[in-house]
Amino acid sequence: MVFGLNNLELAGWVFVVLMVMIFVRIPIGLAMLVCGIVGNYLVNGTWIPILSQLKSMPFETFSNYSLSIVPLFLLMGQFATRGGMSKALFKAAEAWLGHHRGGVAMSAIGACGGFGAICGSSLATAATMGQVALPEMKRFGYSDALSTGALAAGGTLGILIPPSVVLVIYAVLAEQNIAKLFVAAFIPGVLAAVGYIIAISIYVRLYPDAAGRRDKVDLSIRLKALRDVWPVLLVFIAVIGGIYFGVFTPTEAAAIGAAGTGLIAIFNGGLSFVSFKQALLETAVSTGMIFFIVLGASVFNTFLGFSQLPQEVVGWVSASGYSPWLILFLVLLCYLIFGCIMDSLSMILLTIPVFFPMMAAMDFGLSPEEFALWFGILVLIVVEVGLITPPVGMNLFVINSMAKNVPMSQTYRGVIPFVMSDLIRVAILAMFPAISLVLVRLMF
Repeated sequence: MVFGLNNLELAGWVFVVLMVMIFVRIPIGLAMLVCGIVGNYLVNGTWIPILSQLKSMPFETFSNYSLSIVPLFLLMGQFATRGGMSKALFKAAEAWLGHHRGGVAMSAIGACGGFGAICGSSLATAATMGQVALPEMKRFGYSDALSTGALAAGGTLGILIPPSVVLVIYAVLAEQNIAKLFVAAFIPGVLAAVGYIIAISIYVRLYPDAAGRRDKVDLSIRLKALRDVWPVLLVFIAVIGGIYFGVFTPTEAAAIGAAGTGLIAIFNGGLSFVSFKQALLETAVSTGMIFFIVLGASVFNTFLGFSQLPQEVVGWVSASGYSPWLILFLVLLCYLIFGCIMDSLSMILLTIPVFFPMMAAMDFGLSPEEFALWFGILVLIVVEVGLITPPVGMNLFVINSMAKNVPMSQTYRGVIPFVMSDLIRVAILAMFPAISLVLVRLMF
């Protein structure tokens, strides 16, 4: 015992310290690393075990073949941004939807979904589409609340519609097949986009002054705009189609996608030697940040393993007699709360080692693999909701920083209909697991 505390009590206090460090904006990778190292020392009473692990842990963690997909998807997003694909997607969606009431905001949602299919990052999707769509919505008289709220919500499609970096990390932690997770995420991703469009439709009917109208364009212009997005469709078919039908492994598909988007960016004139170096540098920085968080989480989870906290939680929940659905509700509620203070990747790395074994020990009428896929999609969705949940949703700050002179309170107000749409979708997918699993069952 240390300070009169047993290992479980010690783990609880270290977790509290970790939350405080995150709340005061200490980088979460560093916070988990420090808490993990100190926690290991307090549990074992010596530095030797953790120092011995630190000799080999970075190599063992980063040599994981599945993690090689992360920098490739990040690079694909960098090339897509510089290749003008975001603008082409928005113009095509606007040509077909823009004349409807709230159509420009709907177009932004559709473009975010398309861009998310070749990006895999929520913040990148929000930032990229914000640059393209915010000026258009302002030009057509859209309110500040609706403009910023729609783009903040649309950005979350970057991690929900495959490929998704967060899903890759979940697959590694839960030891699941990445391709099957991508398949399982497809229908929930489409439902997310449809739900957001419905939310906009309802919003502009309740508040008619929130959205202006634009003229309907000729069919020839709409068809031309549609032809301009063929590179995005080509990349999506090559990457996701190749994974779904077993032509490529996820890593091979990511490499092909990165090469393809790079060639398209060169062809479109958006990738010079200077911007190519910038894309590589930003990819390296983002990869380093993600991998450092992964390392910190590995050290912290080692401490949790020594403290026996995950095993005790599993045992306590199993013996409690509570309904599995009540426990699932409480777990998803925890993710919504965590989303107010940390980013999606950090939430996954910090909680899955504790929550996944606890939930897997319960009976939801699914096979172990199907449960892991279904639970992963639910977690991904509530993590996504956390990105737009006031007061500290990351996407809200990204979009608000781009919308000059828009008060944060307006962004908070504008995102409420989309949060409600997300919560309804979570309830539907939780009650009907087959929605997430139907494609997996058909294809595998």
